[in-house]
Formats: sequence, C-alpha cells, structure tokens
Amino acid sequence: MNQKYETGNPVVPDLKPTLLEKFLRYVSINTQSDPGSRDYPSTPAQLDFGRMLVKELKATGLKDAAMDGYGYVTASLPPNTKAPAPAIGFLAHMDTSPDMEGKNVKPLIHKNYHGGDLTLNKEKGISLKVSEFPELAKYKGQTLITTDGTTLLGADDKAGIAEIITAMEFIAANPDFKHGPIKVAFTPDEEIGKGVDHFDVKKFGARYAYTLDGGRGR
Repeated sequence: MNQKYETGNPVVPDLKPTLLEKFLRYVSINTQSDPGSRDYPSTPAQLDFGRMLVKELKATGLKDAAMDGYGYVTASLPPNTKAPAPAIGFLAHMDTSPDMEGKNVKPLIHKNYHGGDLTLNKEKGISLKVSEFPELAKYKGQTLITTDGTTLLGADDKAGIAEIITAMEFIAANPDFKHGPIKVAFTPDEEIGKGVDHFDVKKFGARYAYTLDGGRGR
C-alpha cells in the first residue's frame, strides 16, 4: 500500500518526533546545492536548515551546538565514563543533489513492500522496476520511502541526519549507556564536491569518525 505523507503535520506536544517523522520533515526542506554559485555554502536554504538543526541538537542535550560562518553545524556530547576513550565523530551532509527538482517533495511510504515493481506515479507512468534496480528485491517485506517520481527524495543525506540526531537523543536520555566523547557534524555542499573545503578537522576533535551516507552494506 502506498501512503502519502503530507508534510507540516504537527507533532504531539512533549513527545519527541520519531526517526520517520524527523526524516519526512527534513526532506520537505529544499536544500539543493548550486554548482554555479560562488557563495559558501552555495545556497541560503542550507543555512536555514543548519540553524534548525542547531536548535534540535541543543534540545537533545548537545548544548554546544553551533553553526559557523561557512554553514558547518557541529556539536558534542561529553563522556559519561571515567574510563579513557577516543572521541568518535558522526557526520552527514545537509545539501541535496542539484540534478533533479528538490521542491515540493511528496514522500510515499510503501509498507510491507511486496517485492515487485513499485508504482510511484500512475498518471505519469513512473515506476521503479526490479529489472532496472535489482537491489529492490533485497527489501521485500520492509517499509520503503520514495517520492512520486517527479522530485528528489533527499534521503542522501537527510536519512543520515535523522539517524544521527535520533541516536544522540537516545544516548543523552540513557545515562546507563556509557560512552566517551561524541562529536557530530553536518556539512554543506557535499553534492557539488565542496563539502570539506572549509572543514576544520582539528577543531572537530574526533579521533575516529563515520559518515552516515550510503546504501545497503554488502
């Protein structure tokens, strides 16, 4: 069954948005980067999104969350154990590809995916065909999220951002989960090859870091 999700639905007060709710809210914001721009970041919408993420990180408990003049959003969660541990970083990028329309994203939620071709837009004859995307078969029985085929979705990499913020919420709310220093960074302009042009690795301070931006593991 295809379920349309209308963006902008209010979240019940005093309840944190779920991972899915976060993701669907993030993809409703058009943050396409622009390869022709001389600004950094290349589009002002990325700064707007960054400011929103700073507020969410602070609400999560990462009090030092901030955005610098280049649009990099960073935050950290102090260790809650006396045992020495290296600082671990988690990164994702805020921009989406300029290769296809990024406005008016209409997410479709396909629950219990049946394993065959997915119809995205019956009127326009747009579908995802297993013959063209054989990796679809690996997701039979799962919930898939797509667009109606007329725009980007923005899972690259707003899925990563939603995952990181949700993980930080869990860790901050569960002091029994012991951890060393945790660093978070959300970067602009990755899609046009400029994502780390002004990123201060030393200031970020992670000994090891993981970018949550990719497909199914092999």
